[in-house]
Amino acid sequence: MSSQNIKATLDHEPTAPTYAKRWAALVVLMFPVLLISVDNTVLSFAVPALSSALAPSSNQLLWIIDIYPLVLAGLLVPMGSLGDRFGRRKMLLLGSTGFAAVSAAAAFATNAEQLIAARALLGIFGAMLMPATLSLIRNIFTDANERRKAIAIWAAAFSGGAALGPIVGGFLLEHFWWGSVFLLAVPMLLPLLILGPVLIPESRDPKPGSVDPISIVLVILTLLPIVFGIKDLTQASSPLLGIATIALGIVCGIAFTFRQLKRSNPMLDVKLFRNPVFSGALLVNLLSIFAFVGFIYFLSQHLQLVAGFTPMMAGVLMLPGLAMTVGAGLLAVPLVRKFKISTIMIVGLALSTSAYVIVLIFGKSGSVIALMVAFAVLGAGVGMAETLSNDLALSAVPASKAGAASAISETSYEVGSVLGTAVLGSILNAVYTRNLRVPGSLSAEQADAARQTLGGAHEVVAELPAAKAAAGEQLLASASSAFDAGVVITSAIAVALTLITIFIISKTIRGARLPGANETI
Repeated sequence: MSSQNIKATLDHEPTAPTYAKRWAALVVLMFPVLLISVDNTVLSFAVPALSSALAPSSNQLLWIIDIYPLVLAGLLVPMGSLGDRFGRRKMLLLGSTGFAAVSAAAAFATNAEQLIAARALLGIFGAMLMPATLSLIRNIFTDANERRKAIAIWAAAFSGGAALGPIVGGFLLEHFWWGSVFLLAVPMLLPLLILGPVLIPESRDPKPGSVDPISIVLVILTLLPIVFGIKDLTQASSPLLGIATIALGIVCGIAFTFRQLKRSNPMLDVKLFRNPVFSGALLVNLLSIFAFVGFIYFLSQHLQLVAGFTPMMAGVLMLPGLAMTVGAGLLAVPLVRKFKISTIMIVGLALSTSAYVIVLIFGKSGSVIALMVAFAVLGAGVGMAETLSNDLALSAVPASKAGAASAISETSYEVGSVLGTAVLGSILNAVYTRNLRVPGSLSAEQADAARQTLGGAHEVVAELPAAKAAAGEQLLASASSAFDAGVVITSAIAVALTLITIFIISKTIRGARLPGANETI
């Protein structure tokens, strides 16, 4: 695949950007990437403050976190198709403007319902941002080695931003109210809005997929029911509704696939999944973020509500994990010249597995040191695996399919983010609720609030009169124990999933070759 072919197919620019302009454009593109990934995790860190200010139920709390990446994942493919047709830079700037405006509105939500609605709108505008970034990078960097470095930086911004979320959140929550985590979007998007039109070249796909409303609906009806069903299965007394909605999502996913196969100009070329290297790379992408976001979901709560650290101190404790994520992602680039890519990716997944094994062993004790070590190990694994999985997904398909591959790669990231909180978060909350022992001296209303979330238990204790201080201590001790029991269960599930993924990857990604790399995959 030559750089001339890539340029002719995707760029359609008369002159390639100069070296300085290429890298300056990448810097500008990193702002929305950082923002989207920070936004995926910063709210998990704000859970205690949100629980106090808006008093959401456990289901509302998960929807506040999940609705944004869920809508984002459902609309990435159609928004990517619109960008291919009308201009990727145009969609990027439009999405940035809307994202900043809605973020400012979300900061002043007065109840859980308003915040859920605002997060859904953020998902719509975020979907305009994300497909454009990776497609534009592929368009701007036509040299394979330069492109790999650019994608490594892109992936480091993604995974590093996910870890940066708690740190930024910790600082903001210690000095301002919970809504400040949303106002962060405004200054972060200003560089893109000001410099983007100058530095980033416009590009379109010469043969974009059709914008098909039925396919868009089918994509959304695939993800929403499945996530809802997972939540319902962990909370409802009867499994019928959860099973039915998951089945609906699967049926819609199958219908979407058959519709794309029958159309001469599909919105999404699902035939790409016949390529085992492409599919294997996506699986690594999805599972890496699944493990990372799920870990951050419980770690941020444990540090604040169980270990008792301030938000800022909890963020500082997560710095080693952030450094390992970014450092390992950048280290993966030169490692490609010395080791097989399959080996590097499997090592990354093995590190992720090891992190959850550490939690599995020490999680019941609630050891902060063990959790910090586990997070650093996990960060290294995610940074290493995800950097190469994105490059591999783009390189495994023809240049003419790079736009579709970009959208699918980013969709796998967001689906992993959704499932990280939906699956692990729901199971964690279910185990917490079933293991919590509420003192008999508390009212039925107080007992119900304590069973909803760990933050709810702390709120109940904060409102107890001095005469019930002993009951409050018993509740907090039980809540901490129940929460850590849930962490152990979710860790066991994460270990099993990553081990299965390692086996699948070892069978699917061997024998291919990355452009510019000396080693086979």
